[in-house]
Amino acid sequence: MIYILWEFTVAPERVAAFEGAYGGDGVWARLFRLAPGYRETVLVKDKDRSDRYLTIDVWEDRDSYLRFKDRFAGDYEIIDKDCEQLTGGERQIGTFERLG
Repeated sequence: MIYILWEFTVAPERVAAFEGAYGGDGVWARLFRLAPGYRETVLVKDKDRSDRYLTIDVWEDRDSYLRFKDRFAGDYEIIDKDCEQLTGGERQIGTFERLG
């Protein structure tokens, strides 16, 4: 399994829309579900900073994720552009593997 982590900052007035779009049943997860190898998306909120979130996208392996990115590049770009307004900032933290 691989875990792709993203960090987001979200303005208070955009929290509900952001949580809806980026949560486990949101627009991103629905797109990811079209690809073999996708497992789940977990959305977590910082306990100390109410504007800070992480998403954890879980994939079977790196190849599954890369095939998804290639096959659905156009759809990904459209959703990314649509969701731009929901965040004040975003950065990919990295791709991680579970140990043990």
